[in-house]
Amino acid sequence: MAALALAHISWAIADNADRPACDDWFIDLFGAETAFEMLVTPETEKFRFDREERLMVIGDTMLIPIAPAGPGAQAGNPLGDMLRRSAGQNRWIGLSLRTADLKAAAAWFTARGFKLHYDPGMEEIYFLIPKWQVLGVRIEVMQGELPNDPRVKPGWQPQRWAEDHPLGIEGLLSIDVSVPSLDAARACFGDAFEWPLLAERDLPGEPAQGAAFLAGDLVVEAICPTSDDSELGAHLRDHPGMCGITFKVRSAAAAADYLKARGYSLIGSTDTRFAIPPEQAQGRLIWFSEHLPEGWPAPHSRIARPEAFPEVKEQA
Repeated sequence: MAALALAHISWAIADNADRPACDDWFIDLFGAETAFEMLVTPETEKFRFDREERLMVIGDTMLIPIAPAGPGAQAGNPLGDMLRRSAGQNRWIGLSLRTADLKAAAAWFTARGFKLHYDPGMEEIYFLIPKWQVLGVRIEVMQGELPNDPRVKPGWQPQRWAEDHPLGIEGLLSIDVSVPSLDAARACFGDAFEWPLLAERDLPGEPAQGAAFLAGDLVVEAICPTSDDSELGAHLRDHPGMCGITFKVRSAAAAADYLKARGYSLIGSTDTRFAIPPEQAQGRLIWFSEHLPEGWPAPHSRIARPEAFPEVKEQA
């Protein structure tokens, strides 16, 4: 398949009153830069926005915490109900992937048996592949640019997060997905999506096995727990799908020292990967590692130049 560019990663916040604190946390701790904030105001009431969200970038990675607002705050609103269902400890909505040609991408996925969903009025902008088809990961495929996205502008310099910020983030190393088996991951990501398999490994210091796939400009690592009693085993049992993201940092020791100096406790190990506990990190697992696993590419971005999908020929 053609390479897709990671547009953004999103998760839900059940109560919009909690969203500003989440945004402020990323701005303060990660130096996140705001690209755009969508708010429900008297001036925007005519648009019937059903959510509020802030588009934030950390290097080449955009994160969007989303909360129901306006009509979405009412029970029965489809978007609001989805956000309330999706909110919770270490639960993520999913990924948005950018394509150069939405119709070609839709034809490619449809030819492989995927059932696509279009929100009314958004047919020329994006389509969705629901979670049940992607091992619990909701995939949005979009065409065009996100509002005020700095990553597609001349002079964008994501390296300042590596060079000037104490965390030293060089890029997004992986998106982690809890899966029932590596066979299921190979069938979904390898066979159906045609994402190349990079490597398989036992995760250092963790009761789990991983299979890494190159999904355009990002790595998706499918992680299968080897213990039902582990936190990953509980995640797979309760709400399979995205279970964390991992940033590549210049120095694990320096990043850990910065976080500890800010008062955070850490889980994992600087020798492999470590994270702020979800209860101190807006309910999500965000890992850091200075190691590039064997067979993986260095983090990079194609956000400004997604490739076109190959033409799907109709069968006679």
